Amino acid sequence: MHHHQPLSMTIAHLNDTHSYFEPSSLQLELTVRHEKISPYVSAGGFARIATRVNQLKGEARSDERHFLLLHAGDCFQGTLYFSLFRGEANATLLNELGVDAMVLGNHELDLGNEAVAHFARNIDFPLLAGNWDLSQELQEKPHRLSEQNNVYRYDVRQQTAQWLVREYGQESVAIFGLTLDRMDDISNPDADTPFVAALDVAHRTVKAIQDSGINKIILLSHLGYEVDLQLAESVTGISLIVGGHSHVLQGDLADIGLSCEDPYGIRVKETYIVQAGCHALALGHCHIDFDVSGKVVRFQGRNELLIGRRLFVDAARQSPGSDWRHQHACDYLEQHPLICVCGKDSRIQDILNSHYLPVVRQQQTKEVVTLTQPLFHTRIPGENGGSEIAPLVARAFFYAMHKREHPVQFAVHNAGAVRCSLPTGILTVADIAGNLLPFAIPIGVYYVTGATLKSFLEGAIDNALGYRAESTGTGSYPYCYGLDFHYQAEMPAGERIQELKVHQDGNWISVCDSSVYCGTSSAYTMKGKEGYEAILEMVQPGMVSNVSMADALIEMLQDKPDWIHLSDGAVPTAQAHDLA
Repeated sequence: MHHHQPLSMTIAHLNDTHSYFEPSSLQLELTVRHEKISPYVSAGGFARIATRVNQLKGEARSDERHFLLLHAGDCFQGTLYFSLFRGEANATLLNELGVDAMVLGNHELDLGNEAVAHFARNIDFPLLAGNWDLSQELQEKPHRLSEQNNVYRYDVRQQTAQWLVREYGQESVAIFGLTLDRMDDISNPDADTPFVAALDVAHRTVKAIQDSGINKIILLSHLGYEVDLQLAESVTGISLIVGGHSHVLQGDLADIGLSCEDPYGIRVKETYIVQAGCHALALGHCHIDFDVSGKVVRFQGRNELLIGRRLFVDAARQSPGSDWRHQHACDYLEQHPLICVCGKDSRIQDILNSHYLPVVRQQQTKEVVTLTQPLFHTRIPGENGGSEIAPLVARAFFYAMHKREHPVQFAVHNAGAVRCSLPTGILTVADIAGNLLPFAIPIGVYYVTGATLKSFLEGAIDNALGYRAESTGTGSYPYCYGLDFHYQAEMPAGERIQELKVHQDGNWISVCDSSVYCGTSSAYTMKGKEGYEAILEMVQPGMVSNVSMADALIEMLQDKPDWIHLSDGAVPTAQAHDLA
């Protein structure tokens, strides 16, 4: 039997950083001497986080405490750094921060397993995904996750998570990671690697860790705040849950205008639960003392908003006058217990400046095409017609998949994935990948019968127009390329799509219910969300490519700049959906 020792640790943690490597401009709401002011500060970013992590590490060393830096998932997506470099920039910068372990988030899988495999190969820390079953991973895959020994997965024989053991002198701490088990619903994992129910795995894993003789247990969770609270209620033996996914910034920052849900390190039974907001704005850290039995006898910590020295009156960084309000606001923030004014780490700054920033800046100015007239976006067609952008995006999906020799006959794109209208002038890569189509969601190819096609178009329009009890809003409205039809709301359900035709060899051909057609859409639409559920009746499993929505549009506009005006040689697309 082990002779356990007490143990003192400092654990710093981040979550949902979403490629926010650079600082954000954050507007605060302060009251200074009964006057409300709303200054902007430069907040967060990886260079500030690195500075604070190094300070905390130093303090832990001089207090003879062990130090860990943990990331609770979702570093992918979010900014141009991701659109342009995918997971590579994240791997480099998280390595540089000195992360000890990270749990897999749902956005890590937005581009399928291959992007995660590349990321796992590039990081020099463990990626914890204790309820991800990789045991049936297909042999023929060029990049296999099950061969990478830093991916801590589901152990099929023991039915537990693989866990990480950190040894500190005579004492051991076990760390395991769990992530959302309904991953299929919100992300794009490959079909050969399913997720196992997280709560069941948590119960069995804690027992197995205890049976192995370890009584100090940390769960790194990307399950979301509510589930963390429930899990602490039902599974005993976890000392600390470091969470993510819900972007909860614990701790009271209401006095500077940031809403907070709960105190930092809320305790449920014997388990403390922490989460540190999102977008690399704040860093959480806690000092934990364990007694011999593994119980936490002292817990102290906080989330700190990391900011720069200067305050600005507006987002354009006009330096404010040196009036007393400004000085008082500065003093107030400097003395705030949950704010840390810190400089930027030069090594992180150097990596950003030398490797990534030049490319990002270049793409912010790199012209894809010039718009001679503005392009209008609306979710649902009205008096002024429909979106001029969504059909163009659908056409780009068709173009990109055709170019890769998929036999696609039509494209369908949901209006909600297009985020803005476009003004006249130069359209840059950054405008497309950063603003217009900011989510790096891949596009795919699927085969459906004519009856299924009719059914999902009707479901999507019914959902968008609010004709369903559980409508999710106007974002589902389908914009098409290569399809023509009329939608008649007054017809009975199942008969609202009339005269459905597909464009083939220069002609419009009536769609036959029993024939099979090949379409392209985003992976999101292919999941059957928001009224599209009939699309799941595919004739064979769909194929998801590694081309993102923005990639497809950029590629088409670079190859065919005059297609920006839909009239130029485009297949007419049905905008005559009689919405009466």
